[in-house]
Amino acid sequence: MVFVCFLVERSIYRFGRWLKKTRRKALLASVEKIKEELMFFGLISLMLGQCARWISEICIDSSLFSSRFYLCSEDDFMYKNDISITKLHSDSNWTDVTRRAITNPSSSHQCGEGREPFLSYEGLEQLHRFLFVLGITHVLYSCVAVGLSMVKIYSWRKWENQAKLVLDGNMQERRPKVMRRQSTFVFHHTSHPWSRSRILIWMLCFLRQFWRSIQKSDYMALRLGFITNHRLPLSYDFHKYVVRSMEDEFYGILGISWILWSYAILCIFINIHGLNIYFWLSFVPVVLVMLVGTKLQHIVSLLALEIVESKGPSVGTQVKPRDGLFWFGKPEILLKLIQFISFQNAFEMATFIWSLVR
Repeated sequence: MVFVCFLVERSIYRFGRWLKKTRRKALLASVEKIKEELMFFGLISLMLGQCARWISEICIDSSLFSSRFYLCSEDDFMYKNDISITKLHSDSNWTDVTRRAITNPSSSHQCGEGREPFLSYEGLEQLHRFLFVLGITHVLYSCVAVGLSMVKIYSWRKWENQAKLVLDGNMQERRPKVMRRQSTFVFHHTSHPWSRSRILIWMLCFLRQFWRSIQKSDYMALRLGFITNHRLPLSYDFHKYVVRSMEDEFYGILGISWILWSYAILCIFINIHGLNIYFWLSFVPVVLVMLVGTKLQHIVSLLALEIVESKGPSVGTQVKPRDGLFWFGKPEILLKLIQFISFQNAFEMATFIWSLVR
């Protein structure tokens, strides 16, 4: 275990040095944030280990075990208790029983008649394992998410190279190609009859997210609109800007805020016997992913409609992306939703793995 931890620490250190050498400041900041998150989980683990005996001595009335708001039913508790007693009596080596009692301090603690420990020593050990699994799965999910995003974005590099090849021609040859690419973008997003309806366009965008998310015409139109709005030369490397923006946004979706911690604690406490709360929560990421995908498709469709209808900021042949197209004019809302989706997936996977190994 020590060797594995040392290997992970050295790998993160060398990866950080490579990012610093290549001047990937945003990704370097993200790596530092990952290290802070792992350190935070380590601190929680250390505090649980030191305070486990004190917490296990907190007693509550036994009547709460039969309450609806307890995590398991009374029958389940009595069944597990009978199994533990049977296992104890079947052990022929009394020395081994004594040794386990010493290892488990709560086994010798008595709350008195009519009272039970609020959280047993074994329960604290399970919580300890759950936090460890949650930290690892959340970091892995975040890295996988940004890795898949980078693979998708780097696949657009060929379109950037094709756009720069247009600069080799003269102005008369370049102009029709630009107009033709814009016409393809507009036709792709406005040719369907539903695109003119304020309600049906949402259904159309919902279906489009299951096809190819970004096409060549979309990239070329957004590239030209960005260059025109910022008065940049046509040789500007728009793809490099997209990669840098993605790295900056990755830093924003990392970490677990106090809101997410509160959400996780709430999910644990409201998972009362018979509700199956984790089953219903498993649908939340799916719904949010489709909601975010639909909204992004809707933004691109609105940019195309503004060109066709000659109204709004996107008048003429150039699109004009802006914050006003997002919910409440705040693009960061989508980032918060993506962060929540990543945490929820990690939370569910951690719960599943923990249930297998506990």
